Amino acid sequence: MADTKREIERKYEASPETRLPDPGRVPGVKTVVDKGVVELDAVYYDTADLRLAAASITLRRRTGGSDAGWHLKLPVAPGVRDEIAAPLSDTVPRNLASLTRVRIREAELVPVVRLRSSRDIRHLLDAEGALLAELSRDAVRAERLTEGGGTAAWDEIEVELADGGDPTFLDAVDKKFRKAGLKPAASPSKLARALAETAPKGKRAPKQPAPPAVLDPGTAGGQVLAYLREQAAALLAYDPAVRRDLPDAVHQMRVATRRMRSAFKTFRKVIDRSVTDPIGEELKWLAAELGVARDQEVLTERLKSRIDALPRTLLLGPVRGRLRLWSVAHGAGARRKAVAVLDSKRYLALLESLDTLLADPPLLKAAGGAAARVIPAAVIKDYGRLAGRIDHALELPAGEARDLAMHDARKAAKRARYAGEAATPALGKAAKKFAKRMKAVQTVLGDHQDSVVAREALRNLAIQSHAAGESAFTWGLLYGQEEAAAAQREAELPGVWAQASAPELRADLSG
Repeated sequence: MADTKREIERKYEASPETRLPDPGRVPGVKTVVDKGVVELDAVYYDTADLRLAAASITLRRRTGGSDAGWHLKLPVAPGVRDEIAAPLSDTVPRNLASLTRVRIREAELVPVVRLRSSRDIRHLLDAEGALLAELSRDAVRAERLTEGGGTAAWDEIEVELADGGDPTFLDAVDKKFRKAGLKPAASPSKLARALAETAPKGKRAPKQPAPPAVLDPGTAGGQVLAYLREQAAALLAYDPAVRRDLPDAVHQMRVATRRMRSAFKTFRKVIDRSVTDPIGEELKWLAAELGVARDQEVLTERLKSRIDALPRTLLLGPVRGRLRLWSVAHGAGARRKAVAVLDSKRYLALLESLDTLLADPPLLKAAGGAAARVIPAAVIKDYGRLAGRIDHALELPAGEARDLAMHDARKAAKRARYAGEAATPALGKAAKKFAKRMKAVQTVLGDHQDSVVAREALRNLAIQSHAAGESAFTWGLLYGQEEAAAAQREAELPGVWAQASAPELRADLSG
C-alpha cells in the first residue's frame, strides 16, 4: 500500500563552513529540537535518456532514516511535490512504475545516480509543541551509476514544512535565512544537481528526442503550436492523477483531449488535417474511454441531489437503495478500465503520435501569417457553425428532435469556446470575452443535455422499481422535475444567444 504526502520545502546553498542561522529566531518558533544525524543512502531510477528527470519527476529507493522505502515525487508547483511512498523491495513497486508510464512509455527503469547523505536534523516547534517544519543540513556525495559517470559532493540546507502546515511559515524562514546571507539552491532537487555535476565527460550522451520546432509567436503557427503543446502537457500531467483517482483528474484529462481535438479542427488551415485527423480520432477514443466513470459519477450525483431535495413524504419505496444499486451496477470496474486504457498499447501509440506531431508539426502556408489576421477568421468560422445549429434548434418544436439539435449545438458551442480560449494569447480581451459568452451558451445547452440523460436514467430506474414490486412514484416525480428543468433551459437559450451573437463581439476579434 502506497502512502502519499504533499512535500513543500525550500533549499539553500551551503558549504562545510556555512554558519546556520538560528532558527529559533524565526517568528512562530518556540523550541528547536536536535534530532541527531542520520545516514541516508538513495539510488535514483530513470530511463537511459533521463525522461523522468526531464519532467522533474524523481523515483528513488532509500535506506536509512525514518522513511526508508521507495519514493516517487511528482511536481505540483515550484517547491511543491506529491511524494508517494512504498515499502522497501528489490524491484520498483508496480504501483509506482505505473505512475511513471506516461513518461517512460516502453523504456526500462534503471539505476542512474546514488546519493549518500549525512543529514543533521532539527525540528522547529511552536508554543504548543506542534511541529512547524523539519530543518536539515545535508552533506551529500553523488555517484553516477551509468557508464562514464563521475562523482560530486556538496552541502545544502533544506526546510520542509510539516504536514498540513501553513506555507507562509516558510516565507518567514526564507526572510530570516536570506538576511543571514543564505542563497536559494540553484537546482530544484538533489537529483537535478547530481545529474548536472556527474554527467559523463568525453562520452556520447544518450540519444535525446528531437528539439521541438521554434516558431515566431507572432505567427498563427506559433500561437497554435504553443496552445497544442500546452494541452499535450496537461494530458501527460493528469495521467498519474487519473491513476491515483484524484478528484477531477479524469475531467481535466478529458478537457485536454477535447481542446486538442477542437484546435485541430478550428485551425485546419494552419496545421495539416491529413495528419491531425487520425490523431483527433484517437483523442476522441481516449476521452470516451475515460468518460465512463466520470459521466456515471456526475449523473449519480445529480439524481442524488434531486432525491435529497424532496420531502420525506414523497420518497415512496427504497429510493436511495435503488439508486445505489443502479449506480454500482453501471459504474462497476469503470476506474479499473480507465487505468487499463492508460496502460494500453493504443494509448502509448497516441502519445508517440502527439510527440512526433509537436516536434515536427505539419504546418500549412497560413501558419506563417500574422496571428492577428489568421486566427480571428478561424474563430469566426466556428461561430458561424454554432449559429447555424442554434437557429436550427430554435426552429424545432419541443421534443426528441429538438433535444438532438440542442445537443449538436452544445458541441459546437464548446468548440467555439475553446477556439476563443486558444485565441486569447494572440487577440487578448476580445477573444477572452468571446470565449466567456460561448461558455454561457455551452452551459445552458449542457444543462439541457444533462436533463435529457437524467430523464433516460430515471425512466430505467422506474422500470426496475416496478419490476421489483416497488413504487415508481418518486422516479416519475423526478422525471417531471427534469422535464421542467429542460424547458427552463430552452426558454433561457434565446436570451443567452442574443448576447453571445452580438455583432460587436466578432468585430472586436478582427480589431
